[in-house]
Amino acid sequence: MNRIVELLEQDSLRLQILDAVYALNLPQCYVAAGFVRNMVWDHLHGYTEPTNLNDIDVIYFKANEPGHENSKSHQSLLKRRMPNMNWQVKNQAVMHTRNGDEPYSSTLDAMGFWPEKETAIAVRKTAQGVYEVISAFGIDSLWKLHVTYNPLRSFQTFEQRVKSKKWQTCWPKLQVIT
Repeated sequence: MNRIVELLEQDSLRLQILDAVYALNLPQCYVAAGFVRNMVWDHLHGYTEPTNLNDIDVIYFKANEPGHENSKSHQSLLKRRMPNMNWQVKNQAVMHTRNGDEPYSSTLDAMGFWPEKETAIAVRKTAQGVYEVISAFGIDSLWKLHVTYNPLRSFQTFEQRVKSKKWQTCWPKLQVIT
């Protein structure tokens, strides 16, 4: 996890994003998915410029928050602060209904149901000003340049995502692990 923090601390845009998300003061709130994954894959491919972030996936867990309206409000706040970013804010406490799962118990639990394991890594800035990294499956496969199928999701979903995201075009050293 320290290696991820070291890479983050060298990326001023990602640090600004983490500051903006921290200001929301949401419970169990992290920036996830491509935010961490792409940064590591860029580093392992020796890229001197980061690949574009298609979106910024902000996840949090607030059990008593109804529906998705508050998520949209949080997204609007972030958009006003950093208008050039494509913010995607999702309360993981309600995502089980969309995914057909039993209710999740936390942000980390929800991440354990994501289609590929290397996407289920997230980071946040804490009140102490340090960066905390969490992962539903560990980080070893991320550093091995793997894209690993999570059997809790359909294989078809995994295949479709690998194909549509074109990860192997952007990062040719990746290996798809089924």
